[in-house]
Amino acid sequence: QVQLVESGGGLVQAGGSLRLSCAASGRIFSNNAMGWYRQAPGKQRELVAVISSGGITNYADSVKGRFNISGDNAKNTVYLQMNSLEPEDTAVYYCYAKIAPLSARASFAYWGQGTQVTVSP
Repeated sequence: QVQLVESGGGLVQAGGSLRLSCAASGRIFSNNAMGWYRQAPGKQRELVAVISSGGITNYADSVKGRFNISGDNAKNTVYLQMNSLEPEDTAVYYCYAKIAPLSARASFAYWGQGTQVTVSP
């Protein structure tokens, strides 16, 4: 079994910063990519940022220049540094990982339980 555990959400004023962390644990053969999605009330889940095991990153246009994603392959951990937060960033943030477990010869998508980020005006 592979599990993702997130931390770092909370309440912050507009213009402030938060840092999210997500660690994958379990019987992991390889970690191909990790990242973050978010879902605001009444909206679909959307990509925020993702980083491949090779360090290639992809960001949503709405967060470019404000958010920075980084990863530690040895620890199967991903971080999201969020700066200049806006009320529109308020959402539940979900950690995502594309991992090949030891028990399989294919990669699967895994999700964390979600962490609330609330940005007040």
